[in-house]
Amino acid sequence: MRVLAAVLLSSIIGLAQAVEVAGVKFAEKIDGPGDATLVLNGAGLRKLLFLDVYAIGLYLPAPKRKAEEILLLAGPKRVAIRMLRDVSAESFTQALIDGLRKNHSDAEMVRFGPRIAQFTGIMADIKEAKEGMAIDIDWAQGESLRLRVDGQQVGRAIVGEDFYRALLRVWLGLNPVQDDLKAGLLGAGS
Repeated sequence: MRVLAAVLLSSIIGLAQAVEVAGVKFAEKIDGPGDATLVLNGAGLRKLLFLDVYAIGLYLPAPKRKAEEILLLAGPKRVAIRMLRDVSAESFTQALIDGLRKNHSDAEMVRFGPRIAQFTGIMADIKEAKEGMAIDIDWAQGESLRLRVDGQQVGRAIVGEDFYRALLRVWLGLNPVQDDLKAGLLGAGS
């Protein structure tokens, strides 16, 4: 029985490992929102044609390998985006909106409208997602979505875990922005 427990424990511990993507190192564990310790679920590279746009890591309270489990998972989370090139705030948010549209009905998009506008406004204030910039999209249970740039909170918090889950669907939904990126965030190859 102890051997089985040891094997299970080592396989769980082995799921979360530090990962390097396009020169960006994602730590195995981080201090997340609400003083939570989060582990790296997976990471990947967002490409557009032949250009590397950003490296992204997904941090959760415990590793999950199915998108459905992650989308339903309560508790703190972090989407850690590290920009690999300069992208205008307009282009960055338009790509997110396109990803939302591919994974949500028209009625859902209308419901998310004010929060999409708030998110877009925060990014517009930033003006540009610059190469080397660290953009964290945090969720703290019972709180709200908080956007941090280079470690500093920007803009007001955006309420509603449904909107955070909607953003996660951009990368983990049925129509993800990039299939191999989804696989990376789910831990394939991590």
